[in-house]
Amino acid sequence: MRRSRASSRRVMSWDQSSRPAPLDTHPVRVIAGHLRDELRALGRYPPGPSGFSIGRTLRTTRDPLPLLLELYEKHGPVFSFRALHHRLVWMIGPDANQFITVSHPEHFHWREGHLGDLTPLIGDGILTTDGEYHDRARRLMMPAFHQRQLESAIEVMVSETERALEGWAPGQVVDVYEWTRGLALRIAMRALLGLDPDDGDHGAAAAHHFERGLAFYGIDAHLRLLRGPGTPWARLQGARRDLDEIVYAEIARRRRHGAPGRTDVMSALIEAEDEDGSRFSDEEVRDQLVTLMFAGHDTSSSNVAFLLYELARHPDVLDRIRDEERRVLAGDPPSAAQLHGQLPELEMAIDEALRLYPPVWIGARRAVSGFEFAGCEVPEGAYVNYSSWASHRLPHVFPEPEAFKPERFSRERKAALPKGAYIPFGGGSRICIGKRFGQTVVRTVVTLLLQRFHPRLLPGYELRLALEPTLSPRGGLPMVAREEPDRPRRNPPRSGAIRQNRRARGASLGRDRR
Repeated sequence: MRRSRASSRRVMSWDQSSRPAPLDTHPVRVIAGHLRDELRALGRYPPGPSGFSIGRTLRTTRDPLPLLLELYEKHGPVFSFRALHHRLVWMIGPDANQFITVSHPEHFHWREGHLGDLTPLIGDGILTTDGEYHDRARRLMMPAFHQRQLESAIEVMVSETERALEGWAPGQVVDVYEWTRGLALRIAMRALLGLDPDDGDHGAAAAHHFERGLAFYGIDAHLRLLRGPGTPWARLQGARRDLDEIVYAEIARRRRHGAPGRTDVMSALIEAEDEDGSRFSDEEVRDQLVTLMFAGHDTSSSNVAFLLYELARHPDVLDRIRDEERRVLAGDPPSAAQLHGQLPELEMAIDEALRLYPPVWIGARRAVSGFEFAGCEVPEGAYVNYSSWASHRLPHVFPEPEAFKPERFSRERKAALPKGAYIPFGGGSRICIGKRFGQTVVRTVVTLLLQRFHPRLLPGYELRLALEPTLSPRGGLPMVAREEPDRPRRNPPRSGAIRQNRRARGASLGRDRR
């Protein structure tokens, strides 16, 4: 869409020649490139099955964890195998994770690995860029996640969660995964974009188009190869155009009129300024926002769902969390200080759920230079993956790895883990920038939910996993909402501050809509 002249004059953008070149997404050319790169490195891949195998390909796309653990046991921490036409290198275990994310990241690019597949929707955000361009963007974004912004976001999280829980009734069956996805998207609309999710022309429409675009990454891989009218690819392109129209219009409006007093991430990114006085362009603001929506929306929803699944299977852990909530919160909504430091039982349970079910279960990279690890050569151009999911299931690192044991994440035991052992958010200089925001969403939603209800699994329910775009319960997670009879009565606000903040926020939203 057309940008306003006023908007263009106000932004002293960074040298746009440094912006990464567009990626070729045409499937035929991409596959041809994979085959060409492998031929160049023939004979220099780590050990592992290299022949064509439909069975192995299906295991890779449907249930890769057993295959990764089997090959780890056979070949050690670095191996390779062919999935369809493509040979992939895998590095598993604490040392491998540390090598890729912390000690030798110079060997790898994110954009040229499979994360580049996300660019048709999210663009050139911090997930899909490298080098100086990425580092400058991350530096500009950091203030958007400072404590003041987080505290303001918690008010949004509390109000949206309380609103969402009003629709629950004792005995009702709720798909908690889909429920949390809807809730997380409303939180993202308000806390990230500063849009009202009940405004059908803007907030609700932006959420709808984002979900339409994201659906492309949840379908079977062979369907994502199709091109032409009526294909999933065409629907993705249409969803992006519709989403961009709303986001760019809002960016232009705020550049014209300013956003005094606003604490949403969009406003922070528009005002962010580097040491040389440069700011994000409209396109850069858009790409970083949609990247944050992707990174926070799916991961938070999965974490909440898997945590509730395990709590329903382990009532002793659930009882400890609920006793802690009664003692610390006494029925009140949680504050930032309480969520981050005063609820250790909840924190340990979340950490353990992330160990068993890390939403971003694979770290996809491409080797931009050859290197050696654990006695094996990895050639330049190879597609290299680490897997938090597989690394978190190694019995010599996490005894009884299939068991849900939150106590393994007590402060002392967590500190004693080997470097690189626990990486649900990546590591090093590229650890997830929205980690604290996303974890605050999870802690807020679960805390408020458990203050009112005790979800139970349906009889005979069997968890099945979907792998893309993040690890999640395939087909949702239906649970029965049992109300807690001993739920403490909500105390009145401890001061007028909460009421004043909510009135101020409502007035601000009203002004913005006008």
